[in-house]
Amino acid sequence: MEQQPHKRRTRYRGTHPRNFEEKYKELNPARYADDVAHVIASGKTPAGMHIPIMVDEILGVLDIRPGETGLDATLGYGGHTQKMLEKLGGDGHLYATDIDPIESAKTLARLRALGYGAEIFTLQNRNFADLDQVAPGKPFDFVLADLGVSSMQIDNPARGFSFKTDGPLDLRLNPTTGDTAAARLKSLSEDELANMLAENADEPYADEIARAIAATLRRGADIETTRQLVACIEGALTFLPAAQRPQLLKKSCQRTFQALRIDVNSEFEVLYTFLEKLPQVLSPGGRAAILTFHSGEDRLVKKAFKHGLQSGVYREISADVIRPSAAECYRNPRAHSTKLRWAIRAN
Repeated sequence: MEQQPHKRRTRYRGTHPRNFEEKYKELNPARYADDVAHVIASGKTPAGMHIPIMVDEILGVLDIRPGETGLDATLGYGGHTQKMLEKLGGDGHLYATDIDPIESAKTLARLRALGYGAEIFTLQNRNFADLDQVAPGKPFDFVLADLGVSSMQIDNPARGFSFKTDGPLDLRLNPTTGDTAAARLKSLSEDELANMLAENADEPYADEIARAIAATLRRGADIETTRQLVACIEGALTFLPAAQRPQLLKKSCQRTFQALRIDVNSEFEVLYTFLEKLPQVLSPGGRAAILTFHSGEDRLVKKAFKHGLQSGVYREISADVIRPSAAECYRNPRAHSTKLRWAIRAN
């Protein structure tokens, strides 16, 4: 067999890697477990990884027992998935869906390497709005949906999810299909842009940002990268008071990217469909847990669960939203905005 040439690791300046591609130890947790553990202990998320949020709370709500059948509707890095598989104890079956073909393939390989074969775990590359097509005729005893974007997607500049690093303005959860965020911007009018920013992210400067984006595109300038969009936002908000400008700019960038990501991936429409179908796939007494990360998602979940309780579809729902502990937020700052709600199907 022909020997493959040795591939040197990415070199970087200074004592610590700064760019995503340079963090070769974090990107290879199996080989550099101690280094990855050190990064996590410092309150950071290693590049290429995702730290699961509110694991104990979710396991308490789902109350998974051996022999049951469940669905992880948003596989991601598989942190929640692995814990649910452990609860099954080798008896039962866990299905999972994820539309990201890049990250889900990596997660499947990790879970298979841990001994979770096809007899206990099945992955389907489909949108979680199609949960009724995952296992037709086989109701689920528990369902989890973690609606947050995975850290692997946020941290990788090639995916275009973060305004902090330069990369193509993509924002697609499935980068093999649909319009990129850059293409989407070109297709929207100024009014449509403003409405998108207001409805998807409650952006207080929606009109100003939409006006700046529309003007930039009209004069033939490009908004094809994350930095070009950030520059457009900065130009739109020059009136902000100097003392507050850095923090207010940061929040507007976060909200703009959130609003655009929601639009590109039709996230509200997908969630609405998921919530509508959820009771149909739960077994009597089946438990559902949903993690949300912004107010728009939480409003939809709260409304759907409340309506289900009033109509008798659910026998019990969470009385109030459940938040991560202060200790977890300290360990994992990305947990700060998380909200957990749950529901139990009527018998």
